Parts: sequence; structure tokens; C-alpha cells
Amino acid sequence: MSGAGAGRAEVVYKIVASSLWPTGGQGFDGAAIDLADGFIHFSTRVQVEETAARHFAGQDDLLLVAIDAGKLGAALKWEASRGGDLFPHLYGPLPLSAVLWARPLRLGDDGRHDFSGL
Repeated sequence: MSGAGAGRAEVVYKIVASSLWPTGGQGFDGAAIDLADGFIHFSTRVQVEETAARHFAGQDDLLLVAIDAGKLGAALKWEASRGGDLFPHLYGPLPLSAVLWARPLRLGDDGRHDFSGL
């Protein structure tokens, strides 16, 4: 299942190690898993906490990046993943002009990432 994601979510999220996030330039090519899979993995607001728990448990020094999905055009596809849920995948580099903000994703006292600011 795939297709343009224009109407699905206005904002999608990327969790990335701070050390991988570009400080300049035009775009972000993705983390190692993105490069291996051939697309940049994103999550919706509903999905991002589970993504953090499954793939980034206990990791500190992360950024949560909010992206304007409407600026990604046809390169953004919605594809079935865990449990048949549709996840946004970007086939190509992430243009930094589509980034709304990037901020630290802190671990809470319970060891889980803190999404209270979303």
C-alpha cells in the first residue's frame, strides 16, 4: 500500500542521533537504517512514542525533528509496516526547508522519552 501522503498528516516526525543531524547544507540523507532501507523513516504523532520505545529505548542525545509533510511532495509515501499501520517514508533526502523544528528528545525519570511538549 503506498501513495502520496498529502492529506494524511500535516506534520511527521524523525528521531535521530544529535551527531547525525546536519548543522548546515541543503538536506539530510538519513541514518544508517534509512540508507540501508532506501528511504527515511518517519512517524506520525500517534506513532512516534512507540517508535522511540521500540528503536531508541534508553538512548540519550537524540533529536526529535518535526517536518512539514506537505513540503515533501510525491517523495513521501505511506506504506504498511508493523501491524499494518501506515507509516510515512521519504524516498530521497529530507530538504531542510521542510523542517519545522528540531529539539532534544530527553529521557524522563522513568527511562522513557519525554513527549510532553508535543
